[in-house]
Parts: sequence; structure tokens; C-alpha cells
Amino acid sequence: MSNFSLFIARRIALKGGNNFSRLIIRIAVVAVALSVAVMVSASALIAGFKNEISRKIFEFWGHIHVSDTAYSLSFEPKPIDINQDFYPSLDTVTGLPDYYLKDAGIPARAIHGGISHIQAFAHIPGIIRTKTEIEGILLKGVGSDFAWENLSPYLLEGRPVKPGDSTLSRDIIISRQTADRLQVGVGDKFIVHFVKEGDQLRRVFQICGIYKTGLEEYDRKFAICDINQVQNLLGWDSTQVAGFEVWLDDLRDLDYYDQYIYDEILPTELLSVTIRKKFPALFEWLALQDYNEVVIMALMLAVAIINMITALLVLVLERTNMIGILKALGAGNRSVQRIFIYHASFITLWGMFWGNLIGMGFCFLQDKFRFIKLNEADYYLSYAPVKINWAAVAGINIGTLLITVVFLLLPSLVVSGISPIKAIRFK
Repeated sequence: MSNFSLFIARRIALKGGNNFSRLIIRIAVVAVALSVAVMVSASALIAGFKNEISRKIFEFWGHIHVSDTAYSLSFEPKPIDINQDFYPSLDTVTGLPDYYLKDAGIPARAIHGGISHIQAFAHIPGIIRTKTEIEGILLKGVGSDFAWENLSPYLLEGRPVKPGDSTLSRDIIISRQTADRLQVGVGDKFIVHFVKEGDQLRRVFQICGIYKTGLEEYDRKFAICDINQVQNLLGWDSTQVAGFEVWLDDLRDLDYYDQYIYDEILPTELLSVTIRKKFPALFEWLALQDYNEVVIMALMLAVAIINMITALLVLVLERTNMIGILKALGAGNRSVQRIFIYHASFITLWGMFWGNLIGMGFCFLQDKFRFIKLNEADYYLSYAPVKINWAAVAGINIGTLLITVVFLLLPSLVVSGISPIKAIRFK
């Protein structure tokens, strides 16, 4: 009977119907297509937005910070020895040990990579002074182990800082925002004032580069210089740093490696903190985007379901005479119901085909031409990025088809209430 129902459904779909039913079917196809297109596009836009913001934060800060316990909770520097057992060998870790996975109850398949990089850093607050402007800044001192490839996508002008050998390097990289406020550019010099134990210190720096991440809160605060300068200003020697920044191969491993580093690698006086924990407000804001995605998906599914229910009822009414004949010939209610469920599924699949085509096309064009612009001050990005997650696209398509078919079961019950005798007379 299933093959019989499918055969009849195919014939009906190929033959079509009267002008009114064709119009309703076209509206249903368009509704499903638009719903799927919006869901695919929304999923790609939200995933792209979250990915770009997270990437900017992690490329600037790293994934995990290792430092003294007090420093991990603030920006007040307290020195720790750079000569640690885990530095710089930590970046050779390619996975978590079997014994740790077993003790922690972590499945081996949950780990997607290892530790890719570790670097030392130090911070000190200061005040930039030019002939006309004064600006507060937090100098981030970096050394020869700094991964400049992480910052290079955001370096708009100039070059990286060149650490000094016998003399302290005067190079400094400031943000575009800071440069505009101070009205300075690459090659210009300015004085930075520092306070140490009640005494005022001054250093002259020369701008060697200008960066822009688009994260206004951080661009406004941070400048990058030679770590030897920061150590000298703090009264530290070359073996003292504020902490270490750790990068992972895969962000999905963040919590696992954070716990592993704390449990198995660090001495008792040090603490590891993920950037998510250090800047929770920003990541909570990113997590809210998931609710927007759910709302959009629910609304678009509702539109598709309502239109498909309308189309199915029209199909049933149009084929009332055929239903009566099939019942008179011995077809059961379920067999006849399946005919219309199959027919509606064909319409849904046709709409999904066009929806995926439109959605993917939109994502491709946006990725290539970036015609949707954003206010960077509000969204941290100058355009709407897209990232197609093929698993999410497959889920959208499978979910749309299954949910739509399930909701169509109810209106298809109208078939069981049609009397063969009355239906055959119906015209």
C-alpha cells in the first residue's frame, strides 16, 4: 500500500491541479523556501559573528592565562619566575594523557587537539602625554616568543616591536583609536609617565605600528612594547614576568586543558584562568545570540508549517472526488492519507531545495562582497561575517522536513471523515 500511495502522490504532483490549487502550492513552496533560506542565513551569520568576535579576543589574549593567584584576579602585576618546568615545553603537548582522561572521566574523542603556543608577558599602566593630549594606557610587554602572526591581521600600519638586545627598545604599537585621539602616526614619539612607589618615571617611545581589532574596550586601553621595558619600569630582572599566555589548537578543548594545566602542570602558587572566565560579560553577550537563533528558527518553522497545512487542506478539498473513488475501490484511510502526506512532502522538498540555494547564495555573496555593514562601535565588526556550519545546515533541513511532516499528520485526518458516496458526487 505504501508503494501505491507513493505512486498516486507522484502522479498528482506531476499533473498539478486547477489554477487556485497551483497558486496555493506555489505560495507554500515560496514560504518553505524563504523559511529555509532565512534559517540557513541566520545560522551562518550568527556562527560567523560569534566566531569572529571570539577569534579577535583569543588572538589578542590567548586562550588560557597562567599567573600568580592575585594577578589572575586583577591587572596589578606581581612577578613570577620565567624559569618554570612547563615553559616553553608546554606547547609540545598534543593531547591529554590517558590516565588523566580516565581519572577525569573525559572520553578520548572529546579532545580535538593540543597546545599550540605559550608566551610570557608583563603589564604596567601609564599615561601617554603629547603636546596637546593626555591618554591613559596599559602597556603589554612582549618578548621574542610573542606570536606576531596572531596580531598581524590587525596590524594596519608599521611593523612589529623589535626587542632590544643591549639597550631597551623604544618601539611601541598603539591602536588606531589611540592614535586618532592623540593625533599621532607611525614614526612619531611621545612620553609615557609611570608611577613607581610614589615616584614618577618617564619614558620616550616611538610608534612602530598601529593596530585595530575593533574591540573598542581593548583598543582604547592596550599598547604593545618590549617586555624588557616593562620589567625595567617595574624593577624586575629579565627572569621575572607577570604570567604566560597559552594558545590551543581547538577552542572546544578550552575547559579540559584549563583544568589539566591547573591540576597536573602548575605549581601550587600559580593559577590558570580561561579568557572566558576573565571577561565573562563579553562571552555572556555572545551566548545570548543563541537565543536569537532559536527565536528565528521557531518563527520560520511556524511560517512554513502554517503554509503547508493550508496547502494540504486545499489539496484534500480539490481531490475529494478522487478520495471517494479510491475508498470505494477498497483503499483504507491510512493509504489515502499517505498520498497527501507524500504530496505535501514533495512540495516541502522542492521548497527546501530553493531555500538552500537562496540561503547558500546569500552567504557566498556576503562572504565575498560584504555588502551588509555593521556599526563597529556597537558590534565590534565592520561587516556581518558568515560561517557555514554544514552540520547545522543538515540539521535545519532534516528538522524542517520531519517537523513539517509531523504537523501535517493532523490535517490529513480530514481524509478519514470523507464518505465515499458523498465524495464521488462532490464536484
